Amino acid sequence: MNTLTKVNQNIAAIGLGSMGYGIAASAVRGGHNVWGVDINPDQMARFVRDGGQAGLLADAIDTLDVVIVAVLNAAQTETVLFGEQGIVGQLNKGAAVLSCATVPPAFAKDMAARCAALGVLYLDAPISGGSAKAAAGKLSIMASGTPDAFAKLQPTLDSIAETVFALGDEAGAGSAMKAVNQLLAGVHIAAMAEALTFGMTQGVTPDKFVEVISKCAGTSWMLENRAPHIAAGDYTPHSSVNIWPKDLGIVLDIAKEAQFAAPITTAALGQFAAAAAMGLGAEDDAAVAKVYARNVGLTLPGAAKA
Repeated sequence: MNTLTKVNQNIAAIGLGSMGYGIAASAVRGGHNVWGVDINPDQMARFVRDGGQAGLLADAIDTLDVVIVAVLNAAQTETVLFGEQGIVGQLNKGAAVLSCATVPPAFAKDMAARCAALGVLYLDAPISGGSAKAAAGKLSIMASGTPDAFAKLQPTLDSIAETVFALGDEAGAGSAMKAVNQLLAGVHIAAMAEALTFGMTQGVTPDKFVEVISKCAGTSWMLENRAPHIAAGDYTPHSSVNIWPKDLGIVLDIAKEAQFAAPITTAALGQFAAAAAMGLGAEDDAAVAKVYARNVGLTLPGAAKA
């Protein structure tokens, strides 16, 4: 997306994890003044070294145009916005919140209403693309909110996103679309892990699996992105196992409200829950393959032989 006139905004980026850091850094490259906030002081110091503002956010809060909230879940989002030190009540009227976490649609609608009551704009804007696209400023954003919210956030969106899907004038539609995406993404990761380890039982190595299946009809974006992690034995988290019990749990909660059976999602959630129970929650979500490997006695690349 491109604007005709360059506008530099003052932005607070709250949450400097694998996605949030890339978003904040992309906003800096876009020419904006960005204050990074995270519970990890090392991340905050790193962000300043990478061009973030060095001063305290508290000293600049009355100058903020935008608050980007890229935290884990709805509870953390609500705490950031309306907790004991919630930022919304400290913002000037007309400032805007860009809410990036995967949350239930009803929660997004509630946050938008509470922001509006204080004169603050809210864009329901869950993100997709992974940490690499976040760092490159090429995210896809599934956004919904008022025209004023879109207009206010346009310069920020230009810096962090390659594609912004405008899904309606009311918060909640963006989160509904993200739930659809997460259903597919979580199922695809679990299915990839199942197929890769099934192949190993038939003498198909992970490397050969990646080489062949990524060029065949059975491929998916998640397969092409995650299967190489298994082949390399590298579970450095780009998106962790712990994300999926939360996100697929949201999907199933929405499905229950709609009286919609989602048995494939339920099965995928069970595999991620098993991986978390094995102590793999902080590993890359490709580590769900270790559940299959354990159950059949396989040795994955990089693992010690039993």
